Amino acid sequence: MILFDTHAHLDFEDFDVDRDDMIQRARLAGVKYIVNAGYDLKSSACSVQLAQKYDLIYAAIGIHPHEAAGAGPDYLNKLEELAAHPKVVAIGEMGLDYYRDRSPRPVQQEVFLEQIALAKRLKKPIIIHDREAHGDMMDILRRERPWSSGGVLHCYSGSWEMARECLALGFYISIAGPVTFPKAPKLKDVAARVPADRLLVETDAPFLAPVPHRGRRNEPAYVVHTAKEIAGIRGMKLEDLSKMCTENGRRLFQIA
Repeated sequence: MILFDTHAHLDFEDFDVDRDDMIQRARLAGVKYIVNAGYDLKSSACSVQLAQKYDLIYAAIGIHPHEAAGAGPDYLNKLEELAAHPKVVAIGEMGLDYYRDRSPRPVQQEVFLEQIALAKRLKKPIIIHDREAHGDMMDILRRERPWSSGGVLHCYSGSWEMARECLALGFYISIAGPVTFPKAPKLKDVAARVPADRLLVETDAPFLAPVPHRGRRNEPAYVVHTAKEIAGIRGMKLEDLSKMCTENGRRLFQIA
């Protein structure tokens, strides 16, 4: 079985005590690819460093909406410099977060749009964070089409109707640990309906650990539980679902 954890934050200090062991557990669980997503310039640089150190890790670089207000005047040039590394496969995570509003909404939107423009120029896919901002998110995505390099809505939390429109725009949908929670009928419905060639799985480690690890630190090895849940929902064998999602991830992130 081959698994692809398409979104994690392994540079977080949560993993400082056992990072090598955590990576080894991922390998033993069948995880062959991990995309480590940056959320500011420092973590984006750390993502690149992790990608250099571990063969199974690839880097995404970007400014999370929480960090938009502190991005700095030269952040786009710095992101572009980091993007030159051969293991940088995406720009992100970027987007909108109206749940915590840690940056003013107009600033979130401006930084999101600037990163979209950068990704289009560099011909790299984008990794989108969307929390409690579905309306403005869809307005931006509609206006900014077309998407030659595509992208993914990570840790998807919207409706099937929104997912269907995102799919029509050319995006992938990534499902994380909450699909394993008992009270997640909307997400389970989305996981059942996403076309086979547009579905991804992720951990968002160290957050959102799936059942049976809910409430603990998440890590890439646990992506198998999310894959198993989705396989059951779709009436597939775990091995087939894992292979399908891995192929999708390699296609999106252009990993040979």
